[in-house]
Amino acid sequence: MNEKKPDIRTLTLTALMAALILVLTRAVQIATPGKGYIHLGDSGITFTALAFGPWVGAVAGGLGTALADLTSGYPTWAPFSLVIHGLQGWAIGTLTRRSRSLPSLIAATAASLVIIAGGYFLAGLVLMGMGAALADIVPNLIQALSGAVIGIPLYFAVLKAYPPLARDR
Repeated sequence: MNEKKPDIRTLTLTALMAALILVLTRAVQIATPGKGYIHLGDSGITFTALAFGPWVGAVAGGLGTALADLTSGYPTWAPFSLVIHGLQGWAIGTLTRRSRSLPSLIAATAASLVIIAGGYFLAGLVLMGMGAALADIVPNLIQALSGAVIGIPLYFAVLKAYPPLARDR
């Protein structure tokens, strides 16, 4: 196995991004019919995955949202959020690793929609039943889409202001 161990810079960056995602997830929480909530954390996950790649996106996205669930009164959802948002960050980072072209960004957004809506549908089935799982499909799609609509332009704005960001992937 030739995988390089993460250095202290990567670990610190990942922790900072997880904290940012936690804050974004906690800052605005809009209750959904299925007992979940819409939040801005997906925009942080999208930004993080675009800026720093799939592994930082996965770890920060999963940890940040799981910690938000634990501190927001949704502890039973935390393991699901860890996996679902971790997969979201990994998919966005992987699909845009080589190119930030429009097709890559569309593919990353589509993957995010499928992962969030599908993942929380399955989690909702387990935790709440069919009715609640179905009720949260549209809110979860809105959340994932808004994450892309905010996170993608944010990445390009930060990249324009700080060009060295391009080498951090």
